[in-house]
Amino acid sequence: MRLDKFLKVSRIIKRRTLAKEVADQGRILINGIEGKASSNVKLGDELTIRLGRRIMTVRVERLLDTTKKEEAAGMYEVLKEEQLSE
Repeated sequence: MRLDKFLKVSRIIKRRTLAKEVADQGRILINGIEGKASSNVKLGDELTIRLGRRIMTVRVERLLDTTKKEEAAGMYEVLKEEQLSE
């Protein structure tokens, strides 16, 4: 599954266009390697996402084409979440 689609379907990022922008700016790492919006995401991959002053590391648990809001959080497991200081 494409990185931008995974981020949108899992609701980590609300809109796919925003997910594409964040990925293309180099703010997402897939298993430690910079990912682009078109990068392929597989089960077990670790994503490190920098959104504003927050860094979030998640592991991909499920890949679904569509999901309900209640099920979206089950697509990933948060491994680490931290705030960057000013």
